Amino acid sequence: MSLDWPRLQRALAIETERGFCNLQGNTYRFNEYLHEALTQAPLQQLPPQVRDRWQKTAAAYAHYNDLSPSQRQHLVVKTRQLLHDVHKQLASSPPRSRPLDQALKTVHGIGEQLRCVVGDRPAAKLAKLGLYTVADLIYYFPRDHIDYARQVPIRQLQAGETVTLVGKVRRCNCFTSPRNAKLTILEIILQDRTGEIRLSRFYAGARYAQRGWQEQQKRLYAPQTLVAASGLVKRTKYGLTLEDPELEVLDHAGAEIDSLTIGRIVPVYPLTEGISPEVIRRAVARILPLVQGYPDPLPQALRQRHQLMPLDMALRHIHFPPDQTQLSLARRRLIFDEFFYLQLGLLQRRRQQQQQASAPLKPQGELIEQFYQRLPFQLTGAQQRVVAEILADLEQPIPMNRLLQGDVGSGKTVVAVIALLAAVQSGYQGALMAPTEVLAEQHYRKLFEWLTPLHVPVELLTGSVRTTKRRRILDQLATGELPVLVGTHALIQEGVRFQRLGLVVIDEQHRFGVAQRAKLQAKGVLPHVLTMTATPIPRTLALTLHGDLDVSQIDELPPGRQPIQTTILGRGDRSCAYDLIRREVAQGRQAYIVLPLVEESEKVDLKSAIAEHKRLQTEIFPNFRVGLLHGRMASSEKDATIQAFAQGQLDILVATTVIEVGVDVPNATVMLIEDAERFGLSQLHQLRGRVGRGAQQSYCLLLLNSARNDAARQRLNVLAQSQDGFFIAEMDLRLRGPGEVLGTRQSGLPDFALASLVEDQDCLEAARLAATELIAEDPELRSYPLLQAALQQRRDRLRETMMN
Repeated sequence: MSLDWPRLQRALAIETERGFCNLQGNTYRFNEYLHEALTQAPLQQLPPQVRDRWQKTAAAYAHYNDLSPSQRQHLVVKTRQLLHDVHKQLASSPPRSRPLDQALKTVHGIGEQLRCVVGDRPAAKLAKLGLYTVADLIYYFPRDHIDYARQVPIRQLQAGETVTLVGKVRRCNCFTSPRNAKLTILEIILQDRTGEIRLSRFYAGARYAQRGWQEQQKRLYAPQTLVAASGLVKRTKYGLTLEDPELEVLDHAGAEIDSLTIGRIVPVYPLTEGISPEVIRRAVARILPLVQGYPDPLPQALRQRHQLMPLDMALRHIHFPPDQTQLSLARRRLIFDEFFYLQLGLLQRRRQQQQQASAPLKPQGELIEQFYQRLPFQLTGAQQRVVAEILADLEQPIPMNRLLQGDVGSGKTVVAVIALLAAVQSGYQGALMAPTEVLAEQHYRKLFEWLTPLHVPVELLTGSVRTTKRRRILDQLATGELPVLVGTHALIQEGVRFQRLGLVVIDEQHRFGVAQRAKLQAKGVLPHVLTMTATPIPRTLALTLHGDLDVSQIDELPPGRQPIQTTILGRGDRSCAYDLIRREVAQGRQAYIVLPLVEESEKVDLKSAIAEHKRLQTEIFPNFRVGLLHGRMASSEKDATIQAFAQGQLDILVATTVIEVGVDVPNATVMLIEDAERFGLSQLHQLRGRVGRGAQQSYCLLLLNSARNDAARQRLNVLAQSQDGFFIAEMDLRLRGPGEVLGTRQSGLPDFALASLVEDQDCLEAARLAATELIAEDPELRSYPLLQAALQQRRDRLRETMMN
């Protein structure tokens, strides 16, 4: 069964801790997640009576809200016991299989349970890592390799190298540490023609302290015994040595080293408690002969064109490579596979979307013409190009799926409004969903300002809307009287029904889960979808996350914008920052001061916005009006504060990152960011974008909290030297990695076993090209049944990752 057992048990444990209140998660409520996870689990492997118990438990979560607290507690306890029983049963005799196993039946042993090949005890240990079949273990790739293949004389050792030595034992001693009765030390003096070296190994445990075991070691490494030793060369006060060396006794000079760790490139696997590296290495070595003849789903012509190693050879060499060249070729083949299957799936999904029918929308009409006439500015060339791309999509009878990228302040909202007007003038409704109430309210004000003169009603729906108004909005939405609705997650709740939804606009789309975006789309019948982001996505991430979308890019800012002067300041420069704020405010401008936390934390020495606001108002800027904005304020308070700042009733706004997107005050010219080293570059660029929206010169001050943090200063220099959000996003990806850039698993980023979006960009491009060519040749992959099976296997795994 393919279930995230730890995540299910963790959800049940948290619900118990919080008093069975049906917690709201990032994507689902507790009962929704349990109901979906249990309902979608494959039950074929369970006995009939257990299957019936499982289905009844899953069904109970559909009515969780109707249960009393004691009934909820009883259900949760019963579920935890059920999961424990089933998981234990599957672990003892797991009937897991892969879709590809059917194609592997011709290869003897590949579909076998591990216990049939490596024995019961090793198989029980490997089950802790989720490894049950031979195929599971074959695809459990090393996270690293240590190169012990290089054999050198003792005299040529250099600290920091990994090497293998061969020499004779001059002296050996094995004894219990005088400081720790449970620690045994094995000391060997090894010598060759060029010199000698002292090697030490440490053994923790009572059995190693027994005299019989220690005497056995002395006999094994008796004087004149030929020994091979591998390890990392390290300098100590006694001279050079090998750190925790691997040792093997050799029969004679020139004898072949028959070891899984000595004199070769050694795989390093992810481990868990109770499993030693040797257990995995021995098990892998035992099953690798079965890989010979492993079926290769990739067509031979494709492999030759991209110079890819055969799959069976790649699987053998990724575990125990004969040399670095073969390891590199094996890695490239398996990384190519990861990217290739992902791109195949994305391209097939895109093709399926293009075969669906959607209502074509009018690209020209009275509403859009009136809107252009009332705009107080001209669209930039980039905006005009993007509008043309979107309207051309909307005119087609297939649903649009387009990602609109634009740097901070590039004018994405006006482009979205034109698309919404195309829907309205075609007789359809439009929805715009934003991740926060602050951003949704900003969008609503802008749309209200622009659409009211066109007699196009627009409303705002968030969690803070009162019941009476909410009921009126929902009634007008259902009857079609309300053509445009702006909101937060409230748009995807039950009870929100559109009469004729034609266009969905999702802003800052990376902040929504895959399931949340799908729920909004499901409010209509195959509506057109425009997703937007002000956080530029590097090409590798765009191909990985949005390979099934068309991408438009606004790469031009409106005229008249001056570059924002960005300066990195140390702790001693704070007074200079305050002086700049005083000077700008005295000239009628405004300023932001951004801090990372709302309340003091015992773990991290960061200023809280609440305490800092009080200090700044009373001690630093007593003559100025200082406001406070943070995410824990009520929506009405946030709205009032933003309005006061926008209308000039506040001079300085102390805030958390709640202002990262959506706050638009052209009069603000200073952005001071405390503890700037704790933010990512893309997030800092977003914050910087809150200033520089008017004609005046603006400033961004990055204040470092650490007295000496050269690495942070070097990273922030990227921001100081560039205003290009796409370049900054690319550097952020390289410096922090995709997981940090995107923030959470909600983004839908797949888990790669080997591939790196930073290091393997060329391989991603090649895989994308190969997938495109193959889909063009055979969209359904009917000529490649093995490839179909492998793709389905990976698609199922990816769907689990994206929906959890």
